[in-house]
Amino acid sequence: MLIVPIKEGENIDRALKRYKRKFDRTGRKRALQTRKQYTKPSVARRAQIQKAQYIQKLRDAEDV
Repeated sequence: MLIVPIKEGENIDRALKRYKRKFDRTGRKRALQTRKQYTKPSVARRAQIQKAQYIQKLRDAEDV
């Protein structure tokens, strides 16, 4: 459970923003989204390889 202490005189919007940032950093939302739909290991591996190829292509273009 996430606890975000609210400081004296702090705006509720600011505290909510801190809560959302803390929630994103825990990775809980991403884990829920991945569990929502099953992906085969071969598909996940293929996506990981494609992502690596894309990043490598960007780095190669940067060096040129």
